[in-house]
Amino acid sequence: MSEGTMQRRAQRVERDQRAKRRNRALVCAAAVPVMLVAAGCSSDSGSGDSTDKAAKAAASASASPSPTVQAAAYGKLPEPCKVLSKKTLEDLVPKGKSGKEGKSDDISTRGSCSWNSLDNNGVKGSQFRWLNVSMLRFESDVTRGPADKLAQEHFEKQVQEAQAVEGAKSVKTEPVTGTGDQATAVHYDLKKKEGTFKQQTVVARVENVVVTLDYYGAGLAGDETPSGKDMLKDAKKAAKEAVGAVSEANGEGGKAGGAPSASASKSPSKEASDGPSKGASASPSKKPASKS
Repeated sequence: MSEGTMQRRAQRVERDQRAKRRNRALVCAAAVPVMLVAAGCSSDSGSGDSTDKAAKAAASASASPSPTVQAAAYGKLPEPCKVLSKKTLEDLVPKGKSGKEGKSDDISTRGSCSWNSLDNNGVKGSQFRWLNVSMLRFESDVTRGPADKLAQEHFEKQVQEAQAVEGAKSVKTEPVTGTGDQATAVHYDLKKKEGTFKQQTVVARVENVVVTLDYYGAGLAGDETPSGKDMLKDAKKAAKEAVGAVSEANGEGGKAGGAPSASASKSPSKEASDGPSKGASASPSKKPASKS
C-alpha cells in the first residue's frame, strides 16, 4: 500500500470519528430540552398542587366558625365582709368584732370574710362561735366550658369535701330551697378536747358564683353544747343573705337570695341524695379556736 493511500484512509477514519462525535453531541443537545421540559412540568405540577392545597386549607379555615362559649352571667363579687347584715351577725356571732377579710389576688373572682365570738359566762363557761363566708366566681372558657357549668362542678366538689371531713360524726346532708340556683347543707358533730362542736356548712350556687358558708359553735369550760338545729337554721338564713348580696352586686337586687337562672338544677345535687362519691378527697375542718 502506497503512502498516499494510507494517508487518505487515515483521513477518512478521522472524519468518521468526528462525525460520530457530532452526532452524539446533537443527540444530547436534543435530549436536554426534553428533560428540562419534563422537569419543568413536574415542578409546575407540584407547585400548583401545594398552592391549591394551601388555598383550600385557608378557605376551609375561614369557613369554619371560631369556637364560642356563653359569657358568664355575673362579672363581680360583693365586698366579702359586707354580705351579711348587722342583725344577722349579731344573731350568729353576738360577741364578735368586725370581720376579717381573707387575702385574694383578684377580688373580682375570689373573696372571703370570717368572724368569731366568745361569750364568756364566768364560772358557767362560755359560748364560742365561728363564721366564715367564701365566694368564688368563674369565667367562661372555650376549652373548659361555660362559667355556670364550671361553678356547678365546684359546687359539687365543695359538698363532697364537707361530707368527708375527718372525725365528723352523724353527718347529714339536705337540700336548701330558695337560695340561688342550687344549695345543699351538710351538718355534723366534731368532738375536740374543748368540747363538742356543732358544724354547719351551706354550699350554694347562683349563676357562675359559688358561696360556701361555714358556721360552728361549742359550749366551752362546762357550758352547754349549742343546739345544732338552731345553728343550722341560722346558717341557712345567712347563706341565703350572702347569695342575695352576690345577685345585688350584679344588678339583680338580691331577689329571694338570688333568682334561679334558666340553668338551675330542678333537683337536689347528687351528693345531697347519694352522699359523697368514692375517692372524694377530705378537706380538714377548720380548727376551732380554743378558749383564750
